[in-house]
Amino acid sequence: MKETINIDPEILGGTPVFAGTRVPIKNLFDHLENGKSIDFFLDDFNGVKREQVIKVLELSERLINSSSRILNKNFA
Repeated sequence: MKETINIDPEILGGTPVFAGTRVPIKNLFDHLENGKSIDFFLDDFNGVKREQVIKVLELSERLINSSSRILNKNFA
């Protein structure tokens, strides 16, 4: 994950960004929520690598799966 996400108080006040960039992880989810493709995101933020995007999505899936009991209680 270290080569995928960087959290540094000196970069955007500690906002999680794609490693090696100043692109917030949130930008990926904003693009996806607005119906934009991963390719469109990568075109908009050419410093981000496809492998980083895939790892962030895989991590998100693992976090959601491991938190399913909490999510079911609060959002069901």
